[in-house]
Amino acid sequence: MSSKNMVSENLKKIKLSLPKGVTLVAVSKTKPVSTIMEAYDAGQRVFGENKIQEMVEKHEQLPKDIEWHMIGHVQSNKIKYMAPFVSLIHGVEKFKVLKEVNKQASKHNRSINCLLQIKIAEEDSKFGMSVNEAKAILKSDELKKLKHVNVTGVMGMATFTDDKKQIENEFKTLKSGFDELKELESTNHDLRVLSMGMSGDYELAISCGSNMVRIGSSIFGERNY
Repeated sequence: MSSKNMVSENLKKIKLSLPKGVTLVAVSKTKPVSTIMEAYDAGQRVFGENKIQEMVEKHEQLPKDIEWHMIGHVQSNKIKYMAPFVSLIHGVEKFKVLKEVNKQASKHNRSINCLLQIKIAEEDSKFGMSVNEAKAILKSDELKKLKHVNVTGVMGMATFTDDKKQIENEFKTLKSGFDELKELESTNHDLRVLSMGMSGDYELAISCGSNMVRIGSSIFGERNY
């Protein structure tokens, strides 16, 4: 099977398995423009990258109706490069990142959607804030001043483990945190997105309430480092 057929077959299979209302982010990090075009030709429009520089280069070469999501760790000094076009930033783990996003978005007269990254995994290597820290940000007067940022939800990554029960518990923890945060009232947040689940655990994530999944290797094959 050619790689083009493989990508479109994989996409078709995954989309059929997704319930209505679940957004598929095709994780295209490390993949060449030609492979992303195969997914694009198969109807995929939302792509996720984990390095700002790489995303900028791909944005320049690919069709402009693609929605680019930044799914990796966000370095504040590089936000300016993606501010003109990024659709959603998944991993905001500190208020100062929101401030910088606001500053750069204002230069392009646009508002950028962001997700707060909640730490649910036991691993030290995972970034994120606690639900209480997220609550403090959402209730703060400082957030109200950021007119070019819109907090549209939360994201989280489960521990890298084969223990399905542990992963399920972590997803359920994030879902209940998300529900708690949705109760808060504020001007520039409207929590609709719960982004959790990747190639290995997205079905479990959806059963726990996820409405956005980030899938790479199940679409494109194993990643190239």
